Amino acid sequence: MKILTIVGARPQFVKAATISRAVAATAGVEEVIIHTGQHFDANMSEVFFKEMDIPEPRYNLDIHSLGHGAMTGRMLEAIEKIILDEQPDVLQVYGDTNSTLAGALAARKLHVKVGHVEAGLRSFNMAMPEEVNRILTDRISDFLYCPTDSAVANLHAEGFDGFQSEVVRTGDVMLDAARYYAQHSAEKSTLDPALLRGDFALCTLHRAENTDDPARLSAFAEALNTIHRDSRVILPLHPRTKAKLKTTGIELQVDLIDPVGYFEMIELLKHCSLVLTDSGGLQKEAFFFGKNCVTLRDQTEWVELVEQGYNVLAEPDADDVMAKHEEMRLRKNDFSRDLYGDGNAAEAIVRHLTERL
Repeated sequence: MKILTIVGARPQFVKAATISRAVAATAGVEEVIIHTGQHFDANMSEVFFKEMDIPEPRYNLDIHSLGHGAMTGRMLEAIEKIILDEQPDVLQVYGDTNSTLAGALAARKLHVKVGHVEAGLRSFNMAMPEEVNRILTDRISDFLYCPTDSAVANLHAEGFDGFQSEVVRTGDVMLDAARYYAQHSAEKSTLDPALLRGDFALCTLHRAENTDDPARLSAFAEALNTIHRDSRVILPLHPRTKAKLKTTGIELQVDLIDPVGYFEMIELLKHCSLVLTDSGGLQKEAFFFGKNCVTLRDQTEWVELVEQGYNVLAEPDADDVMAKHEEMRLRKNDFSRDLYGDGNAAEAIVRHLTERL
């Protein structure tokens, strides 16, 4: 069996690395990786291919820094040609990027089966490009690998029981990755250990809905600056956020550090007391490492975290963010609950594919 894997963003490489280990341990399965280049990173080769035990991509499309239409179109054209050359049994996509949608579309039109890892997630906000990508990819996938019960419920509610696709609750491959790489993060991290001493909140702020709206960015910055006066906030500064702060004149008066890799982020998660973020993946990883979370967004795909009290949404209002920060700083939670599986999602996905193909 040959699996063609599409990746284009840093979180997708973490997931792909996890799946690749499961593939390598399964007889008779070949994996071919395509890196679309969507989220270009000059350090990606060293970090992901050498340190994270992931095979180097056979193809690197180098498609990035384009609008949605141009990017998706160029990826679709390039991936279609590779499918014709490689003749895979299944094409596997992850998450909700333009790379995800382009890969699924190319395979579907060439009658190659599609597996979607992280299927069924919904923010119910169609203004988000990621939501469009999720919905369309799910609809044309054959195998829908859902990380949570709520993802399965979303697909049932949308009528997938009547479609020619299979919904499978596998658990979350990011939990697999977090458990595996947490064993190695301390030795591989390049962070100054002094940074991790003492009490601090870990923050990320990079989504376009926040950075491109000066009112939202200003409100979140005001809250973070106020919190930092009494309790340290460490924020790896995304290039998009850095550029917007410069053009708007808004100041972030917290402990700003350069963007970090996966091992450094794990170390920050291990040592922080609380997470404030607009990232999707970091909300889950906060749970994996036993930390409460304040999400700086209007919606989240990870509704189970909000419903179970591990996460709370904060409005773009300084007072609301500070109140939610205080609420979650004091809240005691039981992080032993099984919301994302048992840490063996990758094996479940590969086992399912080998049984079906």
